[in-house]
Amino acid sequence: GGNGYINEYPTGRLLRDAKLYDIGAGTNEIRRMLIGRELFEQTA
Repeated sequence: GGNGYINEYPTGRLLRDAKLYDIGAGTNEIRRMLIGRELFEQTA
């Protein structure tokens, strides 16, 4: 839904950051791993 685009949720920031990494941060698999790690650290 739209919650991923709202600034009140951390997922919005992560989604915007992931789009910025399209230029040179690596493959989709690497980005998924980095985002998953960030989400896991926030919930732990």
